[in-house]
Amino acid sequence: MFRITLFIITLLITFSSTASDEVSQQDEILDLNGAELGGDFTLHSSQGEFSLEQLRGKVVLLYFGYTKCPDVCPTSLAFLTQALNELSDDELKAVQGVFISVDPKRDNFQVLDDYVSYFHPNLMGVTGNDIEIAKVAKLYGAQYYEVALEGSAFGYAVNHSAVTYLITPEGELRFVFPHQTPSSVILEAIQYVLAGN
Repeated sequence: MFRITLFIITLLITFSSTASDEVSQQDEILDLNGAELGGDFTLHSSQGEFSLEQLRGKVVLLYFGYTKCPDVCPTSLAFLTQALNELSDDELKAVQGVFISVDPKRDNFQVLDDYVSYFHPNLMGVTGNDIEIAKVAKLYGAQYYEVALEGSAFGYAVNHSAVTYLITPEGELRFVFPHQTPSSVILEAIQYVLAGN
């Protein structure tokens, strides 16, 4: 059996605990068997309105986070970048990363563009208003909430689920990778789906 199919069975929700600058794992493991997660959505980027449907024909790697995240988001995006860097040029043309900011008060389009550009050219930043983001998060079972940071210039952090979602060229959620999934596994999943599996 293909080893990454294990990620279909369970969804491990982890949270970035920026207040303590550590990652804490929730005890809850969500079973994806029979769950109806995923779906099309519309948000906004520096290029205008963004719809997941625009990326039909490509493998999409979706991640919810925010640019002020001190550790979890950079780690997750670094693993994603490592996987993208291992793809051939032809494979890379068929893959798009999407970083959804859950902190629209601070993450404007310029901030998002600058942030994702540090990681990979095939990564784009999108966001929306609070209602729009909440709707997309609900579709994918993502969770996030603000935590006050006393004595910090940032004012608050955002604890958020830290998983990467792989969406097929047909727009269906196929794999969910827990935080710190090795880049080799993400790479294998991308190539597996690109091969039509």
